[in-house]
Amino acid sequence: MSSSSQGAAIVGSGIGDGPGPEVMAASSLDGTKVYSSDDEHVGEIKEIMIDVQSGRVAYAVLTTGGFLGIGDTLHAIPWGALVMDTDVECFRIGVTAQRIKDAPGFNKDNWPLMADPQWATAVHQYYDRDPYWTNLRSAL
Repeated sequence: MSSSSQGAAIVGSGIGDGPGPEVMAASSLDGTKVYSSDDEHVGEIKEIMIDVQSGRVAYAVLTTGGFLGIGDTLHAIPWGALVMDTDVECFRIGVTAQRIKDAPGFNKDNWPLMADPQWATAVHQYYDRDPYWTNLRSAL
């Protein structure tokens, strides 16, 4: 698994309106496009999920497919698997579009129990990331 930072990486000039890119309102990221490693637009950020007890971002929820929210599939993406590209104003993820299409997903009416360690570990393994909670003690 990756031993890199548990947060999303940032690339680009970092120049833009308002605060950031180091600290941003989660709501400002909703609707941000996400591109795969093969440069395909694979979806948009729908939600940012916070681990309330640790105060850390746990996942970005990516919405793929569908039309106007109908028939779309949601995917929990570990926050550390994303790279914010400030020049293009998008996120990039280091997996192919097909890998995202094949990823376990869910729909808006049937969310997984994201606090379940077995589910969360499987998601992090799928994206080849260390679970964000493994380094909590060293970060505190």
